[in-house]
Amino acid sequence: MVADQEQALKFYTEILGFVKREDIPVPGGGRWLTVVASDEPDGTELLLEPLGFAPAGTYQRELHDAGIPWTSFLVTDLAKEYERLTKLGVAFSIKPTKTGPTTIAVFDDTCGNLIQLFQP
Repeated sequence: MVADQEQALKFYTEILGFVKREDIPVPGGGRWLTVVASDEPDGTELLLEPLGFAPAGTYQRELHDAGIPWTSFLVTDLAKEYERLTKLGVAFSIKPTKTGPTTIAVFDDTCGNLIQLFQP
């Protein structure tokens, strides 16, 4: 869920490196807006769902305020990705941290969600 689809599209494509896959207007406003990994254009789509249902906004805020990531992305080199995103102005609430066998980092997607990066 995202607070602003256009802002989310910009962040997920220009900052994170995804590419737009679907952009279909839906009745009542909003769009069926998806992005995919640039190296897997036929891979899993990430829906940038607009917050159109009041309880969804409450749920999103509560997760964010509790520091709970909405989703996680696997990366092959977390240190390199952290450095790249930091240079682009991405705000991390958790810098790369070793937790058991994995390393994680958490950032704000500017659209109301926390996103976790992890590397096994």
